[in-house]
Amino acid sequence: LVFTEEDKYGFYSDLLFKYFLAEGVVCGHDLFVASADEHPDNILKELPAPLLDDTYRKELGDEAAAVKSGDFQDSMKIAWRYQNLPKMEASPSTYTKFGHYYDVSKKMSPELCQSVKWHSFYLHEELSLEPEMKTCNMNSGYARLLQSIQRIISQEGFDGSDPQKKQRNVLRIGIQSLASILWGDDVCCSDTPEDTHSLTKFLYVLRGLLRKSLSACIITVPAHLIQNKAIMERVTNLSDMVVGLESFIGSERETNPLYKDYHGLVHVHQIPRLNSLICDVSDTKDLAFRLKRKLFTIERLHLPPDLSDTVSRASKQDLAGSAKLLSSGCGAMAIGKKHLDF
Repeated sequence: LVFTEEDKYGFYSDLLFKYFLAEGVVCGHDLFVASADEHPDNILKELPAPLLDDTYRKELGDEAAAVKSGDFQDSMKIAWRYQNLPKMEASPSTYTKFGHYYDVSKKMSPELCQSVKWHSFYLHEELSLEPEMKTCNMNSGYARLLQSIQRIISQEGFDGSDPQKKQRNVLRIGIQSLASILWGDDVCCSDTPEDTHSLTKFLYVLRGLLRKSLSACIITVPAHLIQNKAIMERVTNLSDMVVGLESFIGSERETNPLYKDYHGLVHVHQIPRLNSLICDVSDTKDLAFRLKRKLFTIERLHLPPDLSDTVSRASKQDLAGSAKLLSSGCGAMAIGKKHLDF
């Protein structure tokens, strides 16, 4: 269960959501898409096109060359003692092949989308079919969604405890903007919502369904609207992986030279710890994302070696102070100093 905290305007979290679904299409997995805002059919029409052959990779050649030339210029400016530090490459051509890459400037072909079996759940259509229902003090939208997921798991052969005759496959479940007011939940509207347990009950039952089935689920939630911290803590404990996206749109960081190469930050709050007593810890905690012309990339956050000759010493110290607001992984060599030692 992957829990994704949406950015303020939901633009980048929506893109990450579509990446998850697009990977399912390319891998031949079955899809289950649920939403209360946008019809699932429209979501599937907006999936990014996969880069499956060399012709697509040639289109990315200009971007890869620009990244390499930028790295070369940085190596000319940066001090020699920092040159041997590990650096995360942005170009997909440098990675070992794992998964697939997608071109966000193009849409997936309808033929490829129709090559897999997919199921949709649009809350407004579901509520109009039958009268309102409540199960175990859970609101009607959540109860109907759980029933639909359970029905698909049992009927389509994804139940791991039930021996199946046909070839096994994986079910990818995507739930968009859960806990928003459109789902009939009030956790985003008040500090003391009337129904504080609907969301946690839903996640508890959903996690049980995922554990006994061959399925994976991604949920996007407008967490910045949920003011009750106790609810967020319970939701985090009921998720396997929790990732937050912080967009620079409309914030002071949008015009801050320190973040000029990026469009937002990625906060990894929790990663899976199945069959383990301790949580696995990543080697880097400072991740940022940027949306290029064709690619959406997540990279290690690099502070610029020198902002410019026109930036005054005082403003550089101000930027260094803002850099300390990041987690301890970034600029670890500068711990205990008043400014970053570039």
